[in-house]
Amino acid sequence: MVKAANSRGAAPGNPPRTRILVVGGGYVGMYTALRLQKKLRAGEAEITVVTPEPYMTYQPFLPEAAAGSISPRHVVVPLRRLLDTCRIVSGEARSIDHAKRTATIHTLSTDEEGAGPLHLEYDELVLAPGSISRTLPIPGLADYAIGFKTVEEAIGLRNHVIEQMDIASSTRDPAIRDAALTFVFVGGGYAGVEALGELEDMARFAARYYHNIKPEDMKWVLVEASDHILPEVGPELGRYTVRELRRRNIDVRLETRLDSCENRVAVLSDGSRFPTRTVVWTAGVKPHPVLAATDLPRNERGRLVCTAFLTVEGVEHAWAAGDAAAVPDITADEPGRECAPNAQHAVRQAKALADNLLASLRGEVLTEYAHKYAGSVASLGLHKGVAHIYGRKLKGYPAWLMHRTYHLSRVPTFNRKMRVLAEWTLAGLFKREIVSLGSLEHPRAEFELAAGIRHHGPRPHLQKPGEG
Repeated sequence: MVKAANSRGAAPGNPPRTRILVVGGGYVGMYTALRLQKKLRAGEAEITVVTPEPYMTYQPFLPEAAAGSISPRHVVVPLRRLLDTCRIVSGEARSIDHAKRTATIHTLSTDEEGAGPLHLEYDELVLAPGSISRTLPIPGLADYAIGFKTVEEAIGLRNHVIEQMDIASSTRDPAIRDAALTFVFVGGGYAGVEALGELEDMARFAARYYHNIKPEDMKWVLVEASDHILPEVGPELGRYTVRELRRRNIDVRLETRLDSCENRVAVLSDGSRFPTRTVVWTAGVKPHPVLAATDLPRNERGRLVCTAFLTVEGVEHAWAAGDAAAVPDITADEPGRECAPNAQHAVRQAKALADNLLASLRGEVLTEYAHKYAGSVASLGLHKGVAHIYGRKLKGYPAWLMHRTYHLSRVPTFNRKMRVLAEWTLAGLFKREIVSLGSLEHPRAEFELAAGIRHHGPRPHLQKPGEG
């Protein structure tokens, strides 16, 4: 443990309030601000949270939202409601000059105002912008693929899958039908496997309501560059997951890469070619670009170099955690290991970071972050899953139940817990909804049609700009 240095409040009389800037409204940003909000004394500090979206997305529920098991509104937590004593700035941090304690913010009104970006001054910085999808220079990827990190992507993908079934059911062209019913997922981690498992389960159920589509007509392909999937649950459960997916006629391609998806044809490194209108990219993440626009130290992977106290190494008044931070794992047997960039660590790091920041303000002792990895759970669709918790391995229904129980306990706020539980209860009593609300992606489409400015025919999702 170390004692923190604090230069604020040394002057006699009423000390100025410490200005705390939290960049990012994800796990770390939200939980840090929430804990500070609860524990700060009156007049001790003011908190500003800068985030592109005014809500925190509970990403483990994205696959269930995509499958229609949970309403999209219940996957997100509104920050203004939860952080009611914090100042919420809807914008994106473009650069940070920590030497001058200044952050340059591009808000929703910056372009319209024409007065340039907003410059926020601060005394303490909490940098938690999270990560973005790590893409590769694969021909056609930027034009045709979709990610799976946001609630908008999850719901857009759900609508797209059902729309492709509508296209396949109505077309007279066998080539269009085959391409519409082929779904390619790239990446065998949590996001890819869970999204594929839930959506295939949903589509299989939906097929019973199409007179000319059977589940076996659909082709689901999982492409993974390594020789295993779901490394977090261990080799044994990873192999079990491959067998389970293949038993559902899902084509799992290990040690295979996506070479191209131009012209709506997915070309794999093993020579396979799949005409498809759906390519879902979940092959990893990378640190947020704002980290490169700071004067803070980063490692070779672009993450901030941090101490076990969740301070940025060699820098005063700068804190970081989560995907953006390389935090040493002091519980690991091998020296030099870092905490995995996942939700399990992020939530706990946020609590430790907030406590250490408070200790810093008050000149008290800081505590090192230490958490031994508890395990992992993954859903493979309704009543199907795998789990590796504290050394115990579960498969099938018990693992799925463990998955739901764990994440229900972790989703923020009592309000959200009850709403999600109510939806699960109703889902057990009634059948799935299989409607596609395609107009959500194009809310002006109907009005454009009425005004006579819209192109004829439906507008396909996830298409190359200019087509359709």
